Amino acid sequence: MRLTIAVPAQYIIDANHFAMVLGYSEADGNTYKNPSLKDTQGNLYAAASLDVSDGFVAASESILIRPEWDTEEIIDMTKAAQAQSLVFLWQDNGTVAPTCNPSQITAILGLEGRTAIDAMGLQSIPMEI
Repeated sequence: MRLTIAVPAQYIIDANHFAMVLGYSEADGNTYKNPSLKDTQGNLYAAASLDVSDGFVAASESILIRPEWDTEEIIDMTKAAQAQSLVFLWQDNGTVAPTCNPSQITAILGLEGRTAIDAMGLQSIPMEI
């Protein structure tokens, strides 16, 4: 199932620590990079869209446990828990998807990436060359 996540700019670091808890390596700490989306009020967001299993969703809502690979304690578990507490997860059920707001991490389960981004009310920021 497709999961699309929009992270307000001020929570990118926390969200990357959360991504490492749920992921496979330190590389997951680069899931959210420079914000490339904005809402109608001009708030900035970074986003990721990926295929996930039901197990991934359950793990994201469970008590966080440091992964075995993190033997050097790279993950800041406090930041990961902060990000987890900010997630608003919506599953496609025929109701209107939530729009983003800068006080939460918005996650949409069941819509394709671009459709989810549009439903969240986000637009790409034009890049200068």
